[in-house]
Parts: sequence; C-alpha cells; structure tokens
Amino acid sequence: MADTSIGTAEQLRDPNYTPPLATAIPLGIQHVLAMFVSNVTPAIIVAGAAGFGFGAPGADIPVLIYMIQMSILFAGIATLIQTVGIGPVGARLPIVQGTSFAFLPVMIPAVVGAGTAGLAGLMTGVFIGGIFHFCLGFFIGRIRFALPPLVTGLIVLMIGLALIKVGIEYAAGGAGDFNRSKPTWGGLGNWFQALVVILVTLGIKFFTKGFMSAAAVLIGIIAGYVVAFFMGDVSFGGVGNASWFAAPMPFKFGFEFNWAIIIGMCLMAVISAIETVGDTSGITKGGAGREATDKEVEGATFADGLGTAIGGIFGGLPNTSFSQNVGLIAMTGVMSRHVVTIGALFLIFCGFIPKVGAIINTVPITVLGGGVIVMFGMVAAAGVNMLSEVNWNKRNMIIFAVSLSVGLGLQQVPDAMGFLGNTAKILMTSGLLPAAVISIVLNLVLPETLDD
Repeated sequence: MADTSIGTAEQLRDPNYTPPLATAIPLGIQHVLAMFVSNVTPAIIVAGAAGFGFGAPGADIPVLIYMIQMSILFAGIATLIQTVGIGPVGARLPIVQGTSFAFLPVMIPAVVGAGTAGLAGLMTGVFIGGIFHFCLGFFIGRIRFALPPLVTGLIVLMIGLALIKVGIEYAAGGAGDFNRSKPTWGGLGNWFQALVVILVTLGIKFFTKGFMSAAAVLIGIIAGYVVAFFMGDVSFGGVGNASWFAAPMPFKFGFEFNWAIIIGMCLMAVISAIETVGDTSGITKGGAGREATDKEVEGATFADGLGTAIGGIFGGLPNTSFSQNVGLIAMTGVMSRHVVTIGALFLIFCGFIPKVGAIINTVPITVLGGGVIVMFGMVAAAGVNMLSEVNWNKRNMIIFAVSLSVGLGLQQVPDAMGFLGNTAKILMTSGLLPAAVISIVLNLVLPETLDD
C-alpha cells in the first residue's frame, strides 16, 4: 500500500513526481538490492563457462571481475536510459534494467569448448543482437499476436529448466570437469552452505514484509556467505589486488563474427522484447492503475536494445527489464521514475569500482548455487504461471508436447545431431530455440480446433 505521507495518492501514481530525498534515496537503493544478485549472476556463470572463474586451470580472475563490473555499470546505464529517456528511446517509467537470464541457454554453449568464438564472438553477438532488439521497437505491437501465453509460457519454462542444472552443479561445488574432479565436489559441506541460503531465503520471503521480503535472495546469500566464512571457504586474496577505479574498455575481448551466436542473440531478443512489454504493462497497472501506452512500450523496447548494444561493446551481457522490481512498484505504490534514477546512479557509481566486483567474487560458488536454485526455479515457475492462462484443448496440448519434447530432448542429448555444423549445433543444443520455433510455427499453422 502506498505511503501517502510522502505525497498524495495522485502524486504517487505520477512517474514525474519526485518524493522527498529522505524517502527517494532509500527507495532507490531498495530497487538495487532487490535486483543486485540476479544482475551479476549471469556474468559469473558465463565467465565460469568460458574458463575465467572459480579456480579453473589458468583462470583469469580479472576477466571475471571485469564482467561483474560491466554487469553493474550497464544495468545502471540501461536503467538511466529507461527512466530519463533520449528522444523516443526510454519509457520514462520506473523500469529497472539488468542482465537477462533468458540468454544464458544460448550464451553458455557459445563459449564452452573448442570451435566456439569465445567471449569475442559472444560480445559481438550481444552488440548486433542489441541493434536488432532496438529495431523491434518499431513494430513490437504487431508481432505480439504470434506469442500467446502458450508460446511465451513454454519458452520461459524452458529457460528455467535449462538453467536448473547450473544451480545444482554450483551447489555441489561448481560446473565443469575441473570442479567435478575435486574430492569435495558433491560433499555435505557444499550442500550445507547452499541449503542455508535456500532456507534463509524462504524464511525471509514468507515471514517478513516490505524491503526484507523484496531482498530475500540477497539476505539468504549473505547468511550463506557468513556460514562459508566460518567454514574457511571465503578468500579475500583478490580484493586487495583490485583497483579502486577502472573505466570500461571498448571491444576488450575482441570483435569476431559467429553466426550461431548472432542468430541466437537476435531470436532471444524477440523473447526479451515481449518480456519487457509485459513488465511495462505490469508497472503502469500496478503503480498507476492504467494500461501502458504504445509510446511507452515502444520506448521501453528501444531502451532495451540500446542498453544491450552499448553494453556489448564494452563487455556487458544482454539487458532486459527486471520483473522483481515490477512487483516492488506495486508493493510500495511509488510510481516515481526519479526514485529508480537514483538507483541507476548508484549502480553506475559501483560499476566504476573493480573492488565491488572483487568482493562479489569472494562469494563461494556453493553459496551462489543456493541462490540460483531459487532464482532459476522461480523462472520455471513463472513459465508455469503463464501457461495457466492457456486453454488446454487437444490442439494446444499437442503443440506443447512436441515443442517441449524436442527442446528438452536436444538439451539433454546435445550430441544427438552430430551431423550439424558448429553454427547450427550451438543453436539446436540449447533446446530453447528449437522449442520456441516449433511452438511459434505450430501455433500459427495448426487449425484452432482439432476433432477429438
């Protein structure tokens, strides 16, 4: 419920209203804390998959710290583009941007193993995918008909299912053969730390309100971090070596075209754009009790793409609107975009300080695993919630069955299509893109009714 002591009900529904700074600053920081863990986690996962983190042989920890730093910096910049706006770019609504989980099933296979383009190809794909995403803003309204809840719910469910394996591996001691070879992998100590995170997160989420509830995962990870510290699993060796200031470097990882990554980024941009449309509508409904205008939806999509493209130049990963912050708007009742702008400025400030990334890097992989088990499970649950709106007739059941079977099957048996070249193999073995394409095509071509 809105606190009318900081403004009238009409003012609190106005995106252009600025509450008193004594209230606006903590509300802005609350938005940052609610999204912080989710924002940096994809960078940690991708860097680890590429061999740049968590003790892998020859790991270049500064690369991991840099990617964390860029995640923080460009989440702030993309959020600022949304709230302040540049011409038609930006919804000028309290939309919080952050690194997207949705792209992980495409990004992980893009940087793992021989024959991939690594981070150079990935960042090039992020840049080009961001430009493509920006262009979607010109006609986003006209493609929504092809993405009903049956399709979007399946895709979101597939994203969650694809990522749950990563959460379990992290809780057990880390992904990759190097971590699996350790005698402690899968040990009780690892799982104890992960379970502390999960249990504290659940307790905070269900037995507290307001800020505490919104930051439940962050508080859970802090609790697990404290336990890991007393178990001797936290090392601060890299914090002292990290500098206090560092500017982002354009094309730090190089520039390399890889069509599998580029196509994957562009296809996932469509999904991300639809997610942003939903979040924009959720903010206007929850905060102002109205539908989002076409101008706001288009501006939000433009900002999504521009933020992603700029981030890709400097080593950032794809950005999207963060749904957890949509819920925060409805909970606080404060619609002010300037509150979120304060949060964006805080993120930008932290993004220029590598020590912040170095401190985040001290979080043990098992503790992070507990957090991502909850986060990735919530992604899958969100997909199930979207599917609850579907009319489960025989037609829709067949579309869902075929799409899920092919997508999940290729994800579980990635060598099943060994005849494909590297480009097609990266796209197919994610499982996500085949499921998306099949569901979209079948939904468009199959008749609306099938005889029993």
